[in-house]
Amino acid sequence: MTAGIDMGTGAGGESSTLDLEELLATRLLVQGNSGSGKSHLLRRLLEQSAGWVQQVIVDPEGDFVTLADRYGHVVIEGERTEAELLGIAARVRQHRVSCVLSLEGLDVEDQMRAAGIFLNGLFDAERDHWYPVLVVVDEAQMFAPAVAGEVTDEVRKLSLGAMTNLMCRGRKRGLAGVIATQRLAKLAKNVAAEASNFLMGRTFLDIDMARAADLLGLDRRQAEMFRDLPRGAFVALGPALTKRPVKVQIGKVETSARSSSPKLVPLPEAMEDAADFILTPDPSEFTRPVARYIQPAPRPATDILAELSKPRSEEPVVTDSRPRRAELTPEEREAQVSYALADVMEGANAFRTDAELYQDFLVRCRIRRLAGTPLPLADFRGRLAVIRSGANAETMASESWGKALTLSHAVTDDLKAVFLMLANAALNGQPCPPDTAIARSYGTHSVRRARRLLGYFEEQGLIVVHQDRLGGRIVAFPDLGVETMPGNPDAPEQEAHEAAE
Repeated sequence: MTAGIDMGTGAGGESSTLDLEELLATRLLVQGNSGSGKSHLLRRLLEQSAGWVQQVIVDPEGDFVTLADRYGHVVIEGERTEAELLGIAARVRQHRVSCVLSLEGLDVEDQMRAAGIFLNGLFDAERDHWYPVLVVVDEAQMFAPAVAGEVTDEVRKLSLGAMTNLMCRGRKRGLAGVIATQRLAKLAKNVAAEASNFLMGRTFLDIDMARAADLLGLDRRQAEMFRDLPRGAFVALGPALTKRPVKVQIGKVETSARSSSPKLVPLPEAMEDAADFILTPDPSEFTRPVARYIQPAPRPATDILAELSKPRSEEPVVTDSRPRRAELTPEEREAQVSYALADVMEGANAFRTDAELYQDFLVRCRIRRLAGTPLPLADFRGRLAVIRSGANAETMASESWGKALTLSHAVTDDLKAVFLMLANAALNGQPCPPDTAIARSYGTHSVRRARRLLGYFEEQGLIVVHQDRLGGRIVAFPDLGVETMPGNPDAPEQEAHEAAE
């Protein structure tokens, strides 16, 4: 099916058409200085294609939420937890609902974090839900910066990785990236390089004009044309647009943004008592504290020299009168560490990273007055894996569990929780956990990854996977001499949990 989207007026007054099906396979990059009409262009594209394809808009300023009234887009506020954003992204792809991720009101770091998590949720959707989606990211230089800024490295890598996945690997998953930026120089090159269609608007800096000209195959003399482009005019090139650079004037839109460009407004009539009105204080002004800096009086130079010439006296010994905390015995310290771990896991969800949980753990240890670093990160991950396995105290006291812990050293830290969960089920004669439970233990929604993990463990010679006569999955541990009961790999996690009990 071919869908032609009318973007406006091209050369010779003819209609400029964008091939939507080709766009889904080749992606689009829009550049233009502030006020050049980028948001207008994106709104035109979204309005014209709303009836053809599912749309997801990452909106840092809340300008595109007005699409909800006219076209039924669901507005998603970005101020949500990681688990909420991942769940919403999965349901958006499953039910093919167009939405706007509004990041208005968040600071830059929180905007990058929310956008990165949401885009990763779209990217990690189940294969059965890989329907075509037009993913529009406005102000893309914020989410895929060319250089490190004031945000933390963790957030920058999260956001940049999500944008890279969208533009480099998203096509096979049905994700078609449309990114708009004020300056190409501020946008990460590996993100910009994956676009095959371009709409270049007004820009003034030489470096941006040169990059735009290179992308469109123009020489440096022709690059000067970008300074003269009027508002709403763009030079188009790409398989979904045109084979040769063509100037396009973007057409009108049916919806409008909540914010608009500043316009001159007539001044009110001059007030006769304007001075009295402005200078007369409001009574509430006197109730607000005002910080004042009082300049100290200068000291005479003779006094300063006399003070410096005096012999230095013995400094008084300052004693700490605060009561000192009694030293904890190793048993008491271990008990406090266990309590802190339990507090962390009680409020945690399966999709928080180990680094975030570790920071939460350190804070809780400081609250309990535990000096130093209670657990290194590697040991913390090992303790988390044991807790996530679901093993009880009786199982952990057995000799077989010690062997299972030794076998778990053959896998990486992020896989230990899955391995120990399977071992716990085998040692206690429980059904094999379903794919959803394995995926959750690994920290993902993808059941395909769960199946790959079992295949990996089998390749390492740690387990043997087989089926009973009814198709139930059994996981055997040759080194432990035990195996799980048959379990349905497609069973819901809650149902499997009840069967284990």
